[in-house]
Amino acid sequence: MGGQACVFYGAAEFSRDTDFAVLADASNLSAIRSALEDLQAELIAIPPFEVSYLERGHAIHFRCRRDDVLDMRVDIMAKMRGVDPFPELWERRTDAETSEGLFTLMSLPDLVQAKKTQRDKDWPMIRRLVDQNYFANRNSATNAQVKFWLRELRTPETLIEVATNWRGECEQVAAHRELLLSAMVGNRERLDEELQIEERRERAADREYWKPLRAELETLRRERLRIR
Repeated sequence: MGGQACVFYGAAEFSRDTDFAVLADASNLSAIRSALEDLQAELIAIPPFEVSYLERGHAIHFRCRRDDVLDMRVDIMAKMRGVDPFPELWERRTDAETSEGLFTLMSLPDLVQAKKTQRDKDWPMIRRLVDQNYFANRNSATNAQVKFWLRELRTPETLIEVATNWRGECEQVAAHRELLLSAMVGNRERLDEELQIEERRERAADREYWKPLRAELETLRRERLRIR
């Protein structure tokens, strides 16, 4: 669900990390522990690898020590802000066949939603992911793809183009994304301002989401220091 998935979707991002969305139940975590043992992966931060922390939205961080994946970091999450529960993500997954085997990716719309964070690096990636999908599919677009572009495009010129070419769909989606009204009349300057406002709003929501989680991590750190 991270940088490696972005590479598969054509918005290349170099990353030594591999991020996974997982089903947080006991049997699945047992299988994951076996895979981590095979990679000689060590827990490198708090919290511990337990269902309760995953269910609350924490990320669990590992570093691989096996020679062929030496120092690769593995991050595991089961719950993310604004992202549907794992069973729904699994139903919408994308399977990618490569020379090295089958890779299962979070669907593009779900990946975009997962990247709406407070981190600076995620917003240019969202823009590239959706732009790439538009330019690769605009000549044979499905209704679902058009509505996805209208919901998620972040390049003003491209958003204006889609709003102009699919006006009926744009009117429908505008009920949930008001800035599309500016795209429909070609007001690029206003649209750019509204996209920035939208981004700031999502970043603020992500900061609020993480406040209690960060507080819990700080408590765990203090407890670890006392034990030492």
